[in-house]
Amino acid sequence: MKQCTTTNTSLSFFLAWARNPLLVASVIPSGSALAGLITSEISRETGPVIELGPGTGVFTRALIERGVKQEDLTLIESMPEFAVALSILYPQAQILRMDATRLRMVDLFDGKPAGAVISGLPLLSMSPRKVIAVLSGAFRKMRPEGVFYQFTYGARCPVSPRFQHHLGIKAELLGHTLANLPPAMVYRFRRVTSTH
Repeated sequence: MKQCTTTNTSLSFFLAWARNPLLVASVIPSGSALAGLITSEISRETGPVIELGPGTGVFTRALIERGVKQEDLTLIESMPEFAVALSILYPQAQILRMDATRLRMVDLFDGKPAGAVISGLPLLSMSPRKVIAVLSGAFRKMRPEGVFYQFTYGARCPVSPRFQHHLGIKAELLGHTLANLPPAMVYRFRRVTSTH
């Protein structure tokens, strides 16, 4: 049964990629090694978590396994077939079918700020304007110490130092995994704290 579910998930992901390769950015969903890495610092104590571009829910499953309650999850997904599947798999999570660039315009968790944002969005294929909209919206929805986690298949950080400076954030490499196909790196972004 698990093999059948995995095959169906991979097929639906491939079909979504074929329809919109810039939005999906990969032919197959992320693997468990990447899911483990990108969620490694998150626990029930993190508080509410926002996931951008959850796709088939690989990271969502890892978040729940780490103790995050479904009702503490908001999943932002623009692809209708993924949004419908996620609403069936995670009925207690808030699932919003929308573009993540509009994140700043929605009310989440009854106004309670999130502790983290996990992003599966293909930032490298997005315009600079959209990248800034996604990141500024995400940090607006988090506590001051909140962390934004982003993975990339690229060889460098998907947010340039210039954009980081503009947004008042700083990237650190959390780690990389060769077990994912393709290999991926995960970055954590935090607000730059003033020393004045």
